[in-house]
Parts: sequence; structure tokens; C-alpha cells
Amino acid sequence: MAQMLRNRLFNEFIKSNLAKKSINNCAPLTQQRCFSASPKTQVSPQQQQHDEASQSFGMNLFRGKIRADQVFPFPKVMNEDEESTLRMLVGPSEKFFTEVNDALKNDELEKIPDDVLNEMKDLGAFGMQVPADYGGLGLTNTQYARMTEICGASDLGVGIALGAHQSIGFKGISLFGTPEQKAKYLPDLASGKKIAAFCLTEPSAGSDASSIRSRAVLSDDKKYYVLNGSKIWISNGGTAEVFTVFAQTPVTNKTTGKTKDKVTAFIVERSFGGVTNGPPEKKMGIKASNTAEVYFEDVKIPVENVLDGVGKGFKVAMKILNNGRFGMGAALTGTMKFCLKKATEHAAQRKQFGREISGFGVIQEKLTRMAVSLYVSEAMAYMVAANMDQGFQEFQIEAAISKIFASESAWYCADEALQILGGMGYMRETGIEKVMRDLRIFRIFEGTNDILRLFIALTGIQYSGIHLRKLQKALKNPTSNVGLLFDAGARRARRMVGLSASGNSLIPYVDVSLTASAQQVGKAIEDFGAAVETLLMKHGEGIIEEQMVLSRLANAAIDTYAMVSSLSRASKSLEENSETAEHEAEMVTFFCNEAAERIALNLEATSSSSSRNNYNMMTSIADNIIKSGGHKATHPLGF
Repeated sequence: MAQMLRNRLFNEFIKSNLAKKSINNCAPLTQQRCFSASPKTQVSPQQQQHDEASQSFGMNLFRGKIRADQVFPFPKVMNEDEESTLRMLVGPSEKFFTEVNDALKNDELEKIPDDVLNEMKDLGAFGMQVPADYGGLGLTNTQYARMTEICGASDLGVGIALGAHQSIGFKGISLFGTPEQKAKYLPDLASGKKIAAFCLTEPSAGSDASSIRSRAVLSDDKKYYVLNGSKIWISNGGTAEVFTVFAQTPVTNKTTGKTKDKVTAFIVERSFGGVTNGPPEKKMGIKASNTAEVYFEDVKIPVENVLDGVGKGFKVAMKILNNGRFGMGAALTGTMKFCLKKATEHAAQRKQFGREISGFGVIQEKLTRMAVSLYVSEAMAYMVAANMDQGFQEFQIEAAISKIFASESAWYCADEALQILGGMGYMRETGIEKVMRDLRIFRIFEGTNDILRLFIALTGIQYSGIHLRKLQKALKNPTSNVGLLFDAGARRARRMVGLSASGNSLIPYVDVSLTASAQQVGKAIEDFGAAVETLLMKHGEGIIEEQMVLSRLANAAIDTYAMVSSLSRASKSLEENSETAEHEAEMVTFFCNEAAERIALNLEATSSSSSRNNYNMMTSIADNIIKSGGHKATHPLGF
């Protein structure tokens, strides 16, 4: 499937955006030294100004600052016409999944039957976000999120087939295509006449985009590129007619005259010739989604089929993935609702020891945690979708957080639902075992959750470093930067005596009944900013290699954004006197109480000596395991 092993992109991001911007060792500001970039790779004034003006909550979190633009109030982005359109689509879509699509049958057949595909095409499912001018439904991101939720509640295999087609398959054409490219391809793709696929992963490529070996060379007459190579695990690989393909191309620097290979994105048609595929892969789950290896042998690609220019493929791939990731969080909230419904129905009916099991504390805790995880995942998914509809350009951290939280929460909900149903949950007919098989891939593709955690931490640290570099520059001319230096010094002094260093407070933004939770978030943000600064001072450029530390920092960021998103959502419900407002407030308060504790523990683990000892021991243990080829311990029986 196209999404698998997408971590190569994020490793490439880390190398290109952080390793090149070296993080030098830092001392406290009192010694007039701080974070700085390598002189050879200074950020341009325009880029620095853009970064420092970031409206992203996630980016500013790494400075210990609250930037509320994207999170308060909880965004309402649909007008009456858009709401009306969505309502008209929801009913037929739910009816389709109830009366037409058979998820278990699709799973057994390991394909989507042709009659089901035709029904989906008639519903406009293949062109949901394609503008109406090109034959699509023209849905906003928020509308699309709601539709993916319906799919996620019913059949994740179908969801992957649709998502691989439009969330990433032809997303590059939507985002970067020329008017001519859009006019040529989008109508057939929107109608489902042609299916699209996203081709990135390769047999020989590791976790590094630069190791892509597929290669496209310009012909002597400069009219087309000749592509050779292969891609593995491509969703829709055996059914697609249009492919977004990434390949190395020689690019000559006009200034230096030197030629270097760079990744370029191409629109490739099967009809060009030389495009073939292997048999469908046998998978653990999402079996209805066609997954196959795709081969390219002397494929002639017209030069007009380059996407966004030669050598810009890495940027295109990252943009596609960042832009398409939000839908995953929304889809998985649908899956969680399915699991919670199954678990709730069983708990209310099943009797043991003379009463319904719903009255037992262990079951109540499971149901509570499932519902709270769902609520928070939903808040984040629709927050990110709304931010995109509002025109915000920076949402990469938030989208990554939403994907991680939703994929891990959905797995938890499915597992607990199966546990509540007991033996019945293990049976095929309940549908839970299929959901668990389908779900497992979501923590792997679109960037593995492990790589995405590093992506979150290092992206935020880079932004924080830009600000600290600005302070370094100010220290060289203190008389002209008194305000900036006084502010930084005052914040540090207040932090040292246990006071709020920046006056962070969410209290003005939330309902009064959620004040205590808002205070918890304010403290978490304050502590987070201090932890980042400490890490930069201690590790310098070595922070890139501190993956165990970065993972825990990312966990704290995930919990913080989850708290803020759910607080914003609950506050909106309370303000509107929603009939579920009090229930929502109770769930959010419960979540914030536990999340605040987790954040404190994770931040402490980034710098404590006991944690450092554990990290060193894990490295040693892992080294021993690798050297011994597996488990290294004498058997209890001695032989």
C-alpha cells in the first residue's frame, strides 16, 4: 500500500530541515550564549519572519506560548448551504453502507464487488473534494471529514480504497496541477471512471527519500521522460489508471553547473505503456483494498506531466501527506463509534452474577475511557479540518497529533470492545475482529506513529530554536533590544521562583466550569516551553539523536493539544447550552486530570537522571539482543 513505510519522508524532513540547521551547544542566557544555527545555513529573514509569526498552536507550544488563533473558539466553518449539502449526503451514504456494502463479504472476497463500486461512483464518492467545475462534489475539508467518518464506521477497507484514490492518489494534481493537468485528469478521476494511486515506497528504499532508485531521464528531444523502476505496497496498485509517481531525475544547478539527482513527481498513465503490476498482496487487514507492486519499464512520460517542476518531488510528497492526513483522524472516530456502540449494547444486555455487567466498575472504566478517547479524537480531527478550511497554512504538527492520537485510541477502543464482548467479540459475525485487523495498519502508514513523534518534536524544536537565535542576536546589541531581552529575562526569573513565566492562561477562552482544567493546561504549556529550552541548552545539535527523549516530549505535546482541543469543544457546547454539554464537560475534566499527570511525567523524563539511566540501559539491552540475534538469557531449565 502506498502509505506504508512513509516514514522515509519524515526522516528526510528531519535531515534536510534540522541536521542542516545545526543546533550548537548552548549555555544559559546569563552567559550570553544560546541556540544558534550553523552560519552556513542561516534561515532567510523572510523565512524567519514567517516562522516567528506562526499562528500554529503546536508550533508556539514549543516556546511555552499560547497562540489561540487556531483553537479558540472551537471553529464553526460551514455556512447554511454547506450544512444543507452535507445533510443531503449523509443519509444516502449511511444507507449505502447499511443496505448495499457488506464489509464482511468484501473482507472474504478480498475485493470490492463491481456493483458496489458502481454504487459508490453514482454517489460521487470518488470525487468528494474535486471542484464542481471538474465534475466533483466540491466538498470542504470539514464536509469531507464527516463523510470519511461514515466510511470509517462501516468498512475501513473501502475507506482505504477511496482515500488512496483521492486523499493521496490524485491529491498532487489538485494541489499542484496546472489548469491543463486538472482539466485533463480530474473529471475522469472524480467520476471514478479512472482510479488513482500514490507511488512512493520501493523495494530497496530504506527510511530515506534520497534512496529512491526509480529514475526518470529526459529524452534527447526533451519531449518526455523515460521512467524505470518499481514501487511496492501500492494501494489501488492493481486497479489504478493514473499514478502519482516519485522518481530521481538529474537536475543541473544553473549557478554552479553541477548536476545532482533530485526527486521529481510525475503524473503517469497506465495507457502510456510499460506500466504493469503484480498480484494483489495478502494482508492482515483492509483486504478489500487492492494492494500490489507496480512496475515501470521504459515508460514515456510527457514533460507536461511533471508536477510542480523538476526536482520538487519531496516538497510535493510532504504537502500531499500533510494535506491528506486529517481525514484519517475523522475516519477513525467513526470506527470508535462502531466499537463503543457494540460494547455498550452488550454491556447493557449481558448479565453475570445476577445483574448487567454495565454495573461493574471495571466495565464502567472501559466504557468511560473509550468514550473519552473518542470525544478527544473527534475534537482534534474536526479542529484540524476547520483550520484548513479557515485558510491556515501551518497545521502539520496538529495533523500529525490527530493521526497519532486517533489511530492509537481506535486500537484501544477496538481491543476493549472485544474484551467487553468476551468470546462473542472474538467471533467473526460481530465485526470487531475484522476492525482490529483493519486498524493495525493505521499506526504504520501515512508516517509511522514513531516517526511522526520525532517529526512533531523536531519541527517544534526547530521553531523554538529560531526564537532563541533571535535572542542571541539581540544580546550582541542589548541597547537596541532592551524590550526583547527584558521580556526573556523576566520570564526566566519568574519561572525560577515558581511563578508563571509568560502569563499563560486559557481561562479567558473557556467556560467558567472548566477553569481548573484551563489552569492545568496553562501550567503544562509553561512547563513544556521550559523543558524545550533546557533540552536545547543541554544537548545542542545532539538533540536530533535523543529519540527516547524526543518521543516523550512528543507525548507531552500530544496530550497538551488534546486537552486544548477538547476544552475548546466542550466550552462551545456549554456556551450553546447543548443537551450534552454537562456530560462533555465531565469527560473533558476527567481527561485533563489524567493528561496533566502524564505531561508532568513525560516532561520530567526528558531530563531526569533516573530516566537517562533507563535510556542507557535500553540501548545496552537492545545492543545485546541484536548481537545475539534475539532473546539473550539462559533458559530457566538451563538447556
